[in-house]
Amino acid sequence: MTRILVADDDRTIRRNLARLLNAEGFQAIEAVDGDDALEKIRTELPEAVLLDLKMPGKDGLDVLAEIGHRLAELPVIVVTAFGGSAAAIEAMRRGAYDYLSKPFDLDDVLLTLKRALRQRELTAEVMSLRAKARDDDGDDSEPEPSAAEPEMVGKGAAMREVFKAIGLAARTDEPVLIIGESGTGKELVAAALHRHSARAKGPFVRVNCGALPESLIETELFGHEKGSFTGADKQRIGRFERARGGTIFLDEVGEIPLPSQAKLLRVLQRHEFERVGGTETLQTDARIVSATHRDLPREVAAGRFREDLFYRLNVVRIAIPPLRERVDDIPELAEHILRRLERKYGWHGLSLSDEALRAIETHDWPGNVRELENSLARAAIAARGQVILPEHISKDDTSAEHPVVTTSFVRPENDDDLPLRAILAEVERWAIQRGLDACDGNRTRAAERLGISRRQLFDKIREYNLRVK
Repeated sequence: MTRILVADDDRTIRRNLARLLNAEGFQAIEAVDGDDALEKIRTELPEAVLLDLKMPGKDGLDVLAEIGHRLAELPVIVVTAFGGSAAAIEAMRRGAYDYLSKPFDLDDVLLTLKRALRQRELTAEVMSLRAKARDDDGDDSEPEPSAAEPEMVGKGAAMREVFKAIGLAARTDEPVLIIGESGTGKELVAAALHRHSARAKGPFVRVNCGALPESLIETELFGHEKGSFTGADKQRIGRFERARGGTIFLDEVGEIPLPSQAKLLRVLQRHEFERVGGTETLQTDARIVSATHRDLPREVAAGRFREDLFYRLNVVRIAIPPLRERVDDIPELAEHILRRLERKYGWHGLSLSDEALRAIETHDWPGNVRELENSLARAAIAARGQVILPEHISKDDTSAEHPVVTTSFVRPENDDDLPLRAILAEVERWAIQRGLDACDGNRTRAAERLGISRRQLFDKIREYNLRVK
């Protein structure tokens, strides 16, 4: 009979799981805490473990650290009642087979357990050959995640898959491509990948490719030599040099122009580059993590993105779901955001009324988590740091669209003789000018509202000679 260890300090959960397993033909073994779990693993020799992460004394991560050399032959499914990402990612990085969030569905427990046991059977023969080598391993411990580190929040199935993917990818140095709509938290995923990797003590260098003018992107990435162009009065160290031994995060990689894409491809293929205006070939070992909200296969088909570069970047892909597809996470996300606002401003009693919670749960949030954060910050200010009511939430925050302008386009005089291209150009010029005015000249916010990159906005400002406040 297959023996399954259930380690949980909650007697009710432990007993219910044991009854379920016994009814399904397994032999359940119970452990009340981490020390008891380690003893039962040594003496009862279970084939799989259901392990609670939060227990008195040694917790689930401590148990994983101590049995790390056995995890390939002893699948561990961790269980947590917390929606934060750090513990889940750390558990996956340390070798857990999977993890479930409390309250869990018993059918999910059985399905996950049976998958783990099947994998154990397939790998048992190989692992028995490697067991002797692993028995000689020393300290398996890893640095604990910082309690102050920024976290992604979510207990739903979609975010569980994201956390698992981060934990697995963090164990390698392969390039990672993060895809998702604007505002979903792609930079948080990149930072978590770095933080949970072997490169955590090295630099984490961010590059917002969409915010860089085309003329400057290569000098930002690769650096330049003194005198290489007008204004280059001293040598500049590029981001790839700064990222040695760490991770470089290329946000909005789809905005990189084609000539620079060729040089980035060389870095991926050969791990080498030259500074702008230089002849010395430099080496880099930085891990490349990139992100985009664009459909890169479509960009490849349109000739705007190199196919070979796409395949090099897309070794491991992590897709972040939009907030509208993870509605169950909204209450916990809102609580997380409100607690952060309380700490920032010293507020006490900041909370959402039931009616306000229903209002944010029924909104589509086209701006995703970023929009939710901004909405709750505005509402908290309106509520003076107390209970947020529906009237504190701006109507704009719960409308389906966020129009850039409210006035109508004025047709040009004598437009009968204007070709279509000229009319479209006039509409574009007018829309961009109105977008800039609506954002008080803030180019970043205007680009977001207009749905274009900052680089494209800079080009249009020059093309149409637009005024900026």
